[in-house]
Amino acid sequence: MGAIIEIDHLSKQYGSGTRALDDVSLTIDEGEIIALLGPNGAGKTTLISIICGLVVPTGGTVRVGGHDIRSDWRAARKLIGLVPQEIALEPFEKVINCVRFTRGLFGMPPDDAYIERVLRALSLWDKRDAATRELSGGMKRRVLIAKALSHQPKVLFLDEPTAGVDVALRREMWEVVADLRREGVTIILTTHYLEEAEEMADRVGVIAKGQLLLVRPTAELMGDFGKKTLTIDLDAPLAAIPPELAGRDLSLSADGRQLAFDYDTRAERTGIARLLGDLAAQGITVRDVSTRQSSLEEVFLSLVSENAA
Repeated sequence: MGAIIEIDHLSKQYGSGTRALDDVSLTIDEGEIIALLGPNGAGKTTLISIICGLVVPTGGTVRVGGHDIRSDWRAARKLIGLVPQEIALEPFEKVINCVRFTRGLFGMPPDDAYIERVLRALSLWDKRDAATRELSGGMKRRVLIAKALSHQPKVLFLDEPTAGVDVALRREMWEVVADLRREGVTIILTTHYLEEAEEMADRVGVIAKGQLLLVRPTAELMGDFGKKTLTIDLDAPLAAIPPELAGRDLSLSADGRQLAFDYDTRAERTGIARLLGDLAAQGITVRDVSTRQSSLEEVFLSLVSENAA
């Protein structure tokens, strides 16, 4: 599939002098899920707001489905659904009417069968006649997603969509996201639940101080920046790491019963075989070994700290 969003040298500077975005370029293919990660104030929401036509950029261009967001904004905006961070709903309106009204705002004809399908997919059908003020925070966020999908967009932006949502509802929401992806909807999300990005996203983009540090396939990012830790359970506790093992990337647990060894999976030799041999030579008996891959959270924090240095 071809590109559905093309961002070229995008920048945004506010009157106060704050530079929210600094020369950001990014191409997003139709049907993919991309996660944008970054600390608060990194520029994630500003980027989404510009693409959705809510904020005017000071430089660069953005095209959605081939339509420039400034010169052909109506056609571009019709392709986009946005789920904002803030929950803003008419408190006394029925759920189903909120969704119908949003569909009408985009000039789409009534389609109650489609509205029903969306509400059922989000477990909102039983609440369709309830006033939004009667709903829990998690259910209100579902209504925001239903409104964003009401006009059948090609691109869906999810700006912290599961903030304040319990684990069960979060899992159900991601099942909906997976279904949308199968239908060919392109999804761009920002999230602080990094395990979700690791599980769901095809690519991950890291933003810090208004700059896009990198965009990589999730698995490739983990492979390039993630390390593995070998945990060695010992048969008897050690008081300290023997001097003969000095210089290794080893750490000893507080109770002396575990050694942790960090290694790079891309290296020609990991050093594991030599380490185990040296432990045996020192008369240290190994009871068990296990490995753990660095999480995307650790990779993300490493990247941001490198950029801040």
